Amino acid sequence: MAFSFLSRFRIRTDSEADFIALAQQMEALAPSEPATLAYKFYRLGEPGMFAVYESFVDEAGDQAHGAYPHNKPLIEQMIACMDGMYERELLFDLESAT
Repeated sequence: MAFSFLSRFRIRTDSEADFIALAQQMEALAPSEPATLAYKFYRLGEPGMFAVYESFVDEAGDQAHGAYPHNKPLIEQMIACMDGMYERELLFDLESAT
């Protein structure tokens, strides 16, 4: 079962353009990471609200994603754009009825 989650967060109005540029860089880098299955940012309906869907082969893949040298500075800059912290919701595969 993949290790997947959705994170929701608010971005400061004065940082939205910077955040979007950083998010696009992260999306472009994700396919080169061997344990990353999916990585996509979204703008939500509420102004200033964004989300990211992340899926990795396992929890270690998530940890590796955050530790890659190409991601560390981007993640730090993205967090600096946030108004508050993020909420992470783990997603679980549907189990087949037997």
